[in-house]
Amino acid sequence: MSRFIYIFLILFITVFSGCSTRSSRSYGYANHYTSRGYSSDRKKYSRPTMRPYVVRGIRYHPTVVSVGETFKGKASWYGPNFHGKLTSNGERYNMWAMTAAHKTLPMNTIVKVTNLRNNKSIVVRINDRGPFVATRIIDLSKAAASKINMIGHGTAPVKLEVLGFERKGVKRIPTKKELKKSPKKKSINHFSLQIASFSKIDGALKTQERYDGTSGYSTVIVDKETNRGRLFKVLLRGFKSEQEARDFKTHGIFKKAFIVRED
Repeated sequence: MSRFIYIFLILFITVFSGCSTRSSRSYGYANHYTSRGYSSDRKKYSRPTMRPYVVRGIRYHPTVVSVGETFKGKASWYGPNFHGKLTSNGERYNMWAMTAAHKTLPMNTIVKVTNLRNNKSIVVRINDRGPFVATRIIDLSKAAASKINMIGHGTAPVKLEVLGFERKGVKRIPTKKELKKSPKKKSINHFSLQIASFSKIDGALKTQERYDGTSGYSTVIVDKETNRGRLFKVLLRGFKSEQEARDFKTHGIFKKAFIVRED
């Protein structure tokens, strides 16, 4: 009898342990930069800029665009179910504001949207990511969709034209005069994060190997002669803008790193 009880206890512990292991596994979503059902934990929300992100297994790379560029596709709209929720750039979605979501245009891009069914057009500011449907290129606020008469249809064929880029921290549609003074292009600058420096190459090589590929970025060693002697600097490269590098530093693991602009 005692042997039977012993075997039973062993089996019970084994089964219970297996269940406990399975139930403790965590499932996360990497870089889901939108509030509309794609963020696994709003408390862990991080403000996106030009950093690549993944939604439903698809990797999106924010686009570098110029004033005057045009795109054609299908527009949709989103309204009451998302009103008051966080957008991808940290604002609260207001369905009565002239805003829109786009998969890859830089945040605060000012876009003219023309409904090709009736030739009505409006101007919106990009402040969110989406729509994550292959056949659609922009998600308009309810107010914007109403002005070009597409609420009833739900979607509409549209033409997008990039008008300019609003200044950081300004949450409104700029005037024509202000747009003329805004940058004509959101361009790629060569910004990197210096994550470490060493007087000997061995430490630099180990650091480079350890962090290469972090969040899709690559590491490189830069050999510099300084007043203190020779230094081997480890840089993390691949950022599409200075703001992307700052965003990564703020929310990443390299808190003591600093941004380097390379020639």
